[in-house]
Amino acid sequence: MKRAMRCTVLAIVAIGCLPGSARAAGEYPLTLTLDAKASSPAATLTATVTIRIERLMEESRWKRVTDTLKFNGYAKFLNELRTLPPVGAIELQSRKVAVQYAHEEQEGTNRRLVLVADRPSFFLGEDPAKPRAGYELTIVELRFDQQGGVTGTMSGAARVKPSPQGVVLDVYAAVPVQLVGRVGAPLP
Repeated sequence: MKRAMRCTVLAIVAIGCLPGSARAAGEYPLTLTLDAKASSPAATLTATVTIRIERLMEESRWKRVTDTLKFNGYAKFLNELRTLPPVGAIELQSRKVAVQYAHEEQEGTNRRLVLVADRPSFFLGEDPAKPRAGYELTIVELRFDQQGGVTGTMSGAARVKPSPQGVVLDVYAAVPVQLVGRVGAPLP
């Protein structure tokens, strides 16, 4: 009887772990290769962005940094973010920034993944004299649809503000870059 009960419990656990079961979180580690495109009146730039996420950040760390932003402001958030261990990286040509913030949530039938690195990965803009102080983060927001498509935006130099879902883009130094997953992008 005990053996039958143990087998039943193990079978239930195994079924709950199957890839097709309903879960809010994606599979990690995750590697994506995305086409990036930024347009301004003067030019259009294209590049390839590679995103590698080993794991999402722990819930306790997510709460700590989002509470810091909400109650103590952007500067203290930035200091707190920099104390977290990296959970992945964002690579754009020869530039690589470590991701400390990786939070995912379900949006209806789609998933939303927000990534934040504690330093800027690039500055796009026509005016090199434009102030860069305060734009100290790289932010990527991705949406995954049920068909496996990936779209999103990337701001290579930005600030964040608090939201009920964690952090959201507040202001950015230049136009956000549009991201689209390539057919055949390497997945885990």
